[in-house]
Amino acid sequence: MRVKPALRTATVLLVASMIASACAGAAEGTGSAAEVAGSTTTSTSTVAPITVPPTVPVVIITTTSTSPPPSTTEATTTTTTDTAAPTTTTTTTSAAAVDTTTTTIDPGPRVTTTHPWGTPFATAIDVTLYYPATRVERIGFHEAGRTGSRQMDPLPDATRPITLETRNRGTGSRTAADIVIDPQSELRSPVTGTVIRSGTYILYCKYTDDFLVINPDDHPGWEVKMFHFQGLAVRPGDRVEAGVTFVGTTPAMLPFESQVNEFTANPSWPHVHIEVIDPSIPNKPSSGGGC
Repeated sequence: MRVKPALRTATVLLVASMIASACAGAAEGTGSAAEVAGSTTTSTSTVAPITVPPTVPVVIITTTSTSPPPSTTEATTTTTTDTAAPTTTTTTTSAAAVDTTTTTIDPGPRVTTTHPWGTPFATAIDVTLYYPATRVERIGFHEAGRTGSRQMDPLPDATRPITLETRNRGTGSRTAADIVIDPQSELRSPVTGTVIRSGTYILYCKYTDDFLVINPDDHPGWEVKMFHFQGLAVRPGDRVEAGVTFVGTTPAMLPFESQVNEFTANPSWPHVHIEVIDPSIPNKPSSGGGC
């Protein structure tokens, strides 16, 4: 069968059109896929930098918020240590304050005791010695300057007694007593007996000082000597009674620092010196004392 030329041309055109249509459809499908892929990529790209980075650090902090407990524990330990430190310091300070109060480290508070008249403070063998004043800060026992001076033993009412360091005099460590008393105190006899000597002498070859020597009723023949005072009020032959008889106006303030003053408050109070002597023992001159 012979096809007419016109029909053959139409058919060819129709086929060509169909082919072109199919090619265009394929091209459109490829473009859609590319757009989806690009859209997905863009979406992923957008989520990654914006959503993930801010969220991750926050989550980490929240999650590792389990680490605060260790921090809290450390803080508690530090607080405990800090609390203990002040307590220790306070205790140390408390102890330093108590020690300062009970001792007489320079300058220190002045600690005194007031005794009734007629209160004994020491004995020397069989001689009892009484306070020459009522308000006393301290008793400093030391080596006397005379070989015959007798060792003293403090009694319970002795006010804060202390034995001073050696003066290298070769006598007993408590053969003399320096009784530190109120500067305004009047003075009374330290024993009962009879005055055998009294007057003025030169102390350490430089200073004028009053003295008093009593023959004690406790041991006749011995001598109880008292000096470092002024306003002598008795004379040889007078009878005196311990804690009763007025013998001097006030203690003398010596113009130099005495050994006992190292253990008393500042400014230093004066002291009265007392010792008990057995004159039958030959005296061997030693350093110190009068001329």
